[in-house]
Amino acid sequence: MLPLAQELNAALVFARIDKITQPCKNIIYLSLRKPGENLLLSISAAPQNPSVYITNNSLENPKEPPMFCMVLRKQLESGRISAVRERKGERIIEIDVDTLGQGGKIAVKTIIVELMGKNSNIILTEENIVIDALRKVGSGRSKSRVILQGHEYAPPEPQNKLNLREETVQTIIDRLKAEVDSNLLSALINTIQGFGPLHAKETAYLAGLSPDISINELDAADFESIASALAEVKSANRPTIILNDNNKPLGLAAIPIHYELKAKTLAFDTMSQLLDKAAELTYSYTPPDKERFQKLVKNELSRAKNKLRKLNKELSDAENAETYKIKADNLMTYQYEFKDHADSKIRVKNIYSPSGETVEITLDKRITLLANMQNYYKKYDKLKRAKIFLTEQIQKNADEIAYLESVENSLAFCSTLAEIDDVQRELVEGNYLKERATKKTKEKIAAPFSFVAQDGTVILVGKNNAQNDTLTTKTAAPHDLWLHTKDIPGSHVIIRTNGEKVKEETLLLAGNLAVHFSKAKGSTNVPVDTVECRYIKKPSGSKPGFVIFTHQKTIAINADEELLKQYLALP
Repeated sequence: MLPLAQELNAALVFARIDKITQPCKNIIYLSLRKPGENLLLSISAAPQNPSVYITNNSLENPKEPPMFCMVLRKQLESGRISAVRERKGERIIEIDVDTLGQGGKIAVKTIIVELMGKNSNIILTEENIVIDALRKVGSGRSKSRVILQGHEYAPPEPQNKLNLREETVQTIIDRLKAEVDSNLLSALINTIQGFGPLHAKETAYLAGLSPDISINELDAADFESIASALAEVKSANRPTIILNDNNKPLGLAAIPIHYELKAKTLAFDTMSQLLDKAAELTYSYTPPDKERFQKLVKNELSRAKNKLRKLNKELSDAENAETYKIKADNLMTYQYEFKDHADSKIRVKNIYSPSGETVEITLDKRITLLANMQNYYKKYDKLKRAKIFLTEQIQKNADEIAYLESVENSLAFCSTLAEIDDVQRELVEGNYLKERATKKTKEKIAAPFSFVAQDGTVILVGKNNAQNDTLTTKTAAPHDLWLHTKDIPGSHVIIRTNGEKVKEETLLLAGNLAVHFSKAKGSTNVPVDTVECRYIKKPSGSKPGFVIFTHQKTIAINADEELLKQYLALP
């Protein structure tokens, strides 16, 4: 197998750049064209999986390209890739692109991809001068290395490691012997460029040694075994992914892995195939604006819940309104037994107490007894009016919380731009978002989930409140069955009955889908309301997704992951 840079160089040289897209913050796609072949190059600076590889999987693009994408388009589209190389001693891939410059001359521009974890970056240069970068680094962040337009590109400090492909095995063994304070695992990682724990453990395994053995415990025979193992690793040519029990990658290696004897592995012919599959298994696509809307809804929910707590406290105070009337009535009765401005407190027998209990009345000595009595009546009237107002406000606030929780639940299941656009329109119409909503287009109409039960019955699930309304009030027939988690935010689920009785297995599946696409996901004994759609109404002026209904039955659903695996892509 060729090293990644050589592999990409062989595949991409002379390819022309047709289109450049940036589906999300850290990923750039180059759509490439060669005679009789179209390729898609993924360049990722994501901290968790920085990579460069040829992919078969593409992501949706945002409505408006980010600024960095627009710069790349202006500088590189219609250009031709002339070379792909690895910067010696570093985890950096450089892609040279021949473009047409002023006066018809060829100008070579270079995409520099730094694959360095959280410090990964994508930088565009010409004659080693930075044109633009995905992540700009000013002097305030780094004194030794500035990455800004017009500055000379300076690579990261070299790691001072040895390249297994270029150095002799004996040179590496000599360096290993100098790592006297390290164990074999750390010494291999510190010595060899591109070696991580997987490669180091595999080398130790092939040498028949423990990765934890100290370097100064090794004898000549041990070093000969290590040299033999390194030679085997050097000639290996089978990229491998190690998987856990849930088929999630535990690690990636450019060589076969044998030390994990019981681990599941996937082997590939090229590094691009490995990286493409690893991205498919690990990368969770987040549509643009999803995180922004989730943060907005979270903040609105926090605000509404804080307001609800304050309203409940005020209502609790208002519940005591009657005590002010009792004090006012007693003060009216006993006012002639006391003098104005004389007492700050008085205690009298409560005229409303059958057993003759007393009541203490606090007085303001600055005003008369009559004025104190009037103040108590005013306080009573105010709290009585407030109680009615607060009760209405609490209900209104509780409805808003329920609605925002339904939007939060919808966002959790959004996976396409069309679905995000639906939520954006909803937030704009609800005055939560102060921006212009995206217009609906035929290409961007989000469809609800559709499942087919074993008996052929179709089950539809709304992805957001707009879809919930459409499903329940327009799509569903009167005798179709509607399901929703009881008093829990979630999707509307419709069973298309065609007027026939629903089988128990189909009802169980629909109930599980209702639970899965709700805030009760994964829970047990979840109450789910079921009712024929003819008994459902949407009140005029109500919020999206809100309906009222009668004649419902409630069933208890225990989340059945095994059942859902047959219909959903669950691990």
